[in-house]
Amino acid sequence: MSATTSESGFHVTKAEERRVIFASSLGTVFEWYDFYLFAVLAIFFTDKFYPPGNPTVALLASLATLAAGFLVRPFGALFFGRLGDLIGRKYTFLVTILLMGFSTAALGFLPTYAQIGDAAWIILLGLRLAQGLALGGEYGGAATYVAEHAAPGQRGLATSWIQTTATLGLFLALMVIYLCRVNMSADEFKLWGWRIPFWVSIALLIFSVYIRLKLNESPLFKKMKDEGKGSKSPLTDSFFKYPNNKFVLLALLGATAGQGVVWYTGQFQVLFFLQNALKVDFQTTYILLAIALLLSTPFFVVFGWLSDKIGRKWIIMAGCLLGAVTYMPLFNMLSEAANPALVKATQTTPVKVLADASGTACEFSYAAALVPQHPDHKKDCVTVKKQLSSAGISFTYGAALADAPIAVQVKDTIVKGTDAKEIAAALKEAGYPTAADPKEMNKPMIVAIIFILMIYVTMVYGPIAAFLVELFPTKIRYTSMSLPYHIGNGWFGGFLPFTATFLAISHGNIYAGLWYPIAVATMTLVIGTLFVAETKDLKLVRDH
Repeated sequence: MSATTSESGFHVTKAEERRVIFASSLGTVFEWYDFYLFAVLAIFFTDKFYPPGNPTVALLASLATLAAGFLVRPFGALFFGRLGDLIGRKYTFLVTILLMGFSTAALGFLPTYAQIGDAAWIILLGLRLAQGLALGGEYGGAATYVAEHAAPGQRGLATSWIQTTATLGLFLALMVIYLCRVNMSADEFKLWGWRIPFWVSIALLIFSVYIRLKLNESPLFKKMKDEGKGSKSPLTDSFFKYPNNKFVLLALLGATAGQGVVWYTGQFQVLFFLQNALKVDFQTTYILLAIALLLSTPFFVVFGWLSDKIGRKWIIMAGCLLGAVTYMPLFNMLSEAANPALVKATQTTPVKVLADASGTACEFSYAAALVPQHPDHKKDCVTVKKQLSSAGISFTYGAALADAPIAVQVKDTIVKGTDAKEIAAALKEAGYPTAADPKEMNKPMIVAIIFILMIYVTMVYGPIAAFLVELFPTKIRYTSMSLPYHIGNGWFGGFLPFTATFLAISHGNIYAGLWYPIAVATMTLVIGTLFVAETKDLKLVRDH
């Protein structure tokens, strides 16, 4: 049986290497599936776990619960990364998958507010926090484990299979949800059918644990422990000792922050943009996105393999550069392909909000916009901006009328006040569609644009695991790589949809949210180009 020799000196058979990659990747796919189920399905159970009677408060609470999962990912990285460097890679990411699996399955059985009162949303928040903590520990363990089994010169290729897992997890989540929604009525799905995808995770958990139990510990970690060279304080050695703390900061600002926003723009922001701004129905959105995901996923492996030949750094930098330069034209093309009537109406009949835009009355704040009872709620202007933005309509400001503090002008029609029906009627009369027309869509072009966005994702994400693993020494590798990865992806990337929504409503432009990923990708491009070194030729077995 053919074998390779890892840097530890241990002989690893090709069969064992494939088993390591398969088991690690499959388990991570299921973890991403669990994590993203909540994000996609949150809209369906918002009214089930929070006090009834105020849907905006329930929406705010749901968004906060969703965000909490992203917020705690770096803390999971710290906790489980430390464990992984102290007791081993295998057992740590076995714990993370158990935590994720149980938390997700419990969501499918959680009683509603009507059944147990406030305990419902408290438990929901706790389960979401557990998901975030688990994911924070999973990725670093899987990437480190695979890389430490790989032969020198093949780490990019080996770890690239881990990089496919987030996309495959999202794809799996979308497909399970889609199958449930098309095989039951909308009322049935909203009532109880949304629980089915969470129940599916039980079978995935059992299978994942079974195959991971058959794995051996990382040979590099075993050698390090046998020689007594392990770190006794991974957190201190990672973040409070030079030069490792410098490398952690460079990994964040010069690699994972840009990688994170490129990833979320190409997969999540495009999903929300199609559904929310362009008003494409969920079935069409899911199918077109799934096709693009399937076509592009092999390129994670392509760019991982290529990074073994030419290096990790410049592939990641090229992905950030392409995203920063082309996001605006690509999303404009996406609008023309998905909802040409909306684009035409925007060009021929621009909408104006007639108000005093120089003062504070038109300033947008999440708290003021989402909670009507908020004392700083500027209800007139903010309400109108929310109505227009939720309809996917960009707008500019005009001078306030003498007899009305707020009004909306659509062509020659002026609607004074905030009456949603009157505004909607004026928009319809001017040719603004309420939804995208499937007959007018250029579906091949939509798939092509998403595919291009996904190629950027594969460029920045395919080599990033190998880059992070190689950047840090064995004794603190799990801890050191996990934190910048999860801040870059969980915070810079994970909060992209919320930041993009804030910018779009604030500026009255459906494309304004793109300035956030453009700015972060540009920051990473500059810092990475100037200060981050290539890692592909570094040895994994080293003390610093």
